[in-house]
Amino acid sequence: MQIIENMTFDEERALYGSRDVTARNCSFDGPADGESAFKESRNITAENCYFNLRYPFWHNSGLVISNSEMTENCRAALWYTDHAEISDTKLHGIKALRECSDITIRDCDVISPEFGWSVNNITMENVNAVSEYFMMRSENMKFKNVELDGKYSFQYIKNAEFENCKFITKDAFWHGENITVRNSTIKSEYLAWYSNGLTLIDCKIIGTQPFCYCKNLKLINCEMTDTDLAFEKSSVDADIITPVISIKNPASGIIRVPKVGEIIRTDPESKGEIIIKNT
Repeated sequence: MQIIENMTFDEERALYGSRDVTARNCSFDGPADGESAFKESRNITAENCYFNLRYPFWHNSGLVISNSEMTENCRAALWYTDHAEISDTKLHGIKALRECSDITIRDCDVISPEFGWSVNNITMENVNAVSEYFMMRSENMKFKNVELDGKYSFQYIKNAEFENCKFITKDAFWHGENITVRNSTIKSEYLAWYSNGLTLIDCKIIGTQPFCYCKNLKLINCEMTDTDLAFEKSSVDADIITPVISIKNPASGIIRVPKVGEIIRTDPESKGEIIIKNT
């Protein structure tokens, strides 16, 4: 393993095609404004490094990044890369992660619009994120203790598990498939429309018009706050432990709830049963 320490690189493709390299306390910044520092590299470790230039880790395999910073100028940092571990790092450039596979992100701060598109097999734990269109079209996801502030998140995702998370995000989980969310809070307008196979367990849902046009939707022991016009045209099996403002035209299934402000039945095809539970 070659070790590079306390150096600054600003030229184009500064370490292109590197193999078995550890960069420690290095800076990728400077007047030459070069791109693609580690493009097409293998088995790279970056420790306590500063990235202020574009596209540093394209087409990498075997990557470990720790205690580092990618600034807002570090655009599209990881694309087409596999088997990467990122920890204690700031990812602050737009489109920081795309078209990657076998990714682990822990104890990181993410401020990156359009983060995580088309990623396969990703684990994320103890992460704060600010993003729009977060994780779109990604598959095989496991998130724990993740907080997100954004819009249009988790659209078209497949095979995902979320635990102890907090999401403040408009239009989350649209068209998502095979998703389980546990012990989490989701504040979202128009939550999970057109999803298929979404299960929420011990969750708190906040916001208008959730769960419309869903298939195979399950809610187990969930709270719903400030939710109106819920479940329109959805097939649902829901056990809700708080009052709901209004439920509109559920397509099929059963909704168990302690109280509903208004039940709206304007669609003759609405066959979903609403049961008011004894409390």
